[in-house]
This record gives sequence, C-alpha cells and structure tokens, in this order.
Amino acid sequence: MAETSVFSKIRAGEIPGEILHETDRVFVLKDIAPKAPVHLLVIPKTEQYRTVVELAAGDPSLLAEVVAVANKVAAANSDGDFRLIFNTGEGAGQTVFHVHAHVLAGGLTEGSLGDG
Repeated sequence: MAETSVFSKIRAGEIPGEILHETDRVFVLKDIAPKAPVHLLVIPKTEQYRTVVELAAGDPSLLAEVVAVANKVAAANSDGDFRLIFNTGEGAGQTVFHVHAHVLAGGLTEGSLGDG
C-alpha cells in the first residue's frame, strides 16, 4: 500500500495546515512555498490519482470539480483572474504524487512562471 500523502495527513489533522475551502470531494490549502501573492492548492480527497492525466482518465467529473473550485477560490481570494497549473511528473516539478492543482493569482504577468 502506498504511503499516505502529506495532503491527506493535513486533512486528517496529523500535521498542521489550514483548510480554506472544502466540498465533499476536494479541499483547498495555501501553498507553503508560494510562487505568487495568491498560491492555493486544490486537492481531491482521494489519493487514487497521482497525476492530472490519471484523474482525467479515471474521474473526469472530479477533474471538473477541481477546476470549478479553483475558479471559486480565485474569485474569493483575488480578482478572479488566475493561472491553473498541474505539475505532472518529477521532471515537471511534481513533488507530491497526489494530484493537485496550483491556483496562482495576484500580480501575474505574461511570461511569469508559476512553477512549484
């Protein structure tokens, strides 16, 4: 069995983290190493999917919910404009293999990179 992800440990209260928003299937945290004035993570509660490609193939409605929640938290925490990033694989910067979306907003410009 795979090791429990840091995100699941935060959700379970095993390690500190502030959940900003939650639905039946996803939750939102502030990124601990922000790359933008607003940097939030939208995370499915299930650990079944390691990457967005797996999520899209396995549960497209959950992927749609991740995007809808990203839109909602961007509107609540910024002017509603946002960048949505899924890192897929180590070479792309993915460090936690529990699929999650990075919502970046606030002062972004064309050419600014929201890696992380």
